[in-house]
Amino acid sequence: MTDDIEIVRTILKKARTASVTTVASSGELHSRPLGVLDGEFEGTLWFFTEDPSAKTAEIAAHPSVNVSVGDGKGWLSFAGSARVTRDAERIDQFWNPWADAYFDGGRDDPSVALLEIEVSSVRYWDLDKPAVVTAYEMVKGILTKSRPDLGEDGVVHLDD
Repeated sequence: MTDDIEIVRTILKKARTASVTTVASSGELHSRPLGVLDGEFEGTLWFFTEDPSAKTAEIAAHPSVNVSVGDGKGWLSFAGSARVTRDAERIDQFWNPWADAYFDGGRDDPSVALLEIEVSSVRYWDLDKPAVVTAYEMVKGILTKSRPDLGEDGVVHLDD
């Protein structure tokens, strides 16, 4: 599992934006882009959010979420449970110029909050191959009618 977690961390470190999917009261899935705050994944993902908002209301009612991230060389899909926190120490830890620009009142804006997502599993697809190798594998797959070897995929279960 250590190698799998390193693959997850490598892809996550390169990502800038994630798509966080919540469940609305109607049962519809709503996805929103949020800035990735920390690539040192240890089982929890963090995102700045405005609270109150439709997103935080959906999380309060249905805490199960999915977070997807792609960096062009890999893709991650995190399943987990979210909650909203106003932990001042964590907010200070993650505060950055992008957050400052987003919240009108800066760090002291009363709507500043964090989404804390405890991840239960991560599905990954690592495509860390040169473009020429990927192209070769695609052509080979087409010609031989076999599945191309485009990368490594797997699932990491963190709640075991």
